[in-house]
Amino acid sequence: MPTTILIVEDEFLIAVEMEAVVHDLGHESAGIADDMESALAKASEAIDVALVDVNLADGATGPRIGEKLAAAFGIEVIFVTANPAQLGEGVSGTLGALEKPVDLSILKQVLDYVIAVRKGEKIDPPARLRLFFN
Repeated sequence: MPTTILIVEDEFLIAVEMEAVVHDLGHESAGIADDMESALAKASEAIDVALVDVNLADGATGPRIGEKLAAAFGIEVIFVTANPAQLGEGVSGTLGALEKPVDLSILKQVLDYVIAVRKGEKIDPPARLRLFFN
């Protein structure tokens, strides 16, 4: 069964490119959201992973969105942001952060890691992924 991934990113070209990469890697997209309202409207327990930017169309709401997606829907959240320092020591319930720019090989490594974690496997995280609370 393919992994379903929600992309929360307000820069349209980046979001579309991330969605294309998700498809190229054999995963399904749950869609693109650009703010808290659209992210929560698309959220469901059928989504496995969310790739969430920090600064979105409605401000720096990414951390709150990530926390809500993890707590309410059990979604594994990775922040993909040019501003990882805005996340401080981390966001409750989320896995970690990946600093932009992100290329195909890095995104594949991160998604493979998140999928393995979701399955309960113990593997080392990719070098570029900064984990929270582990």
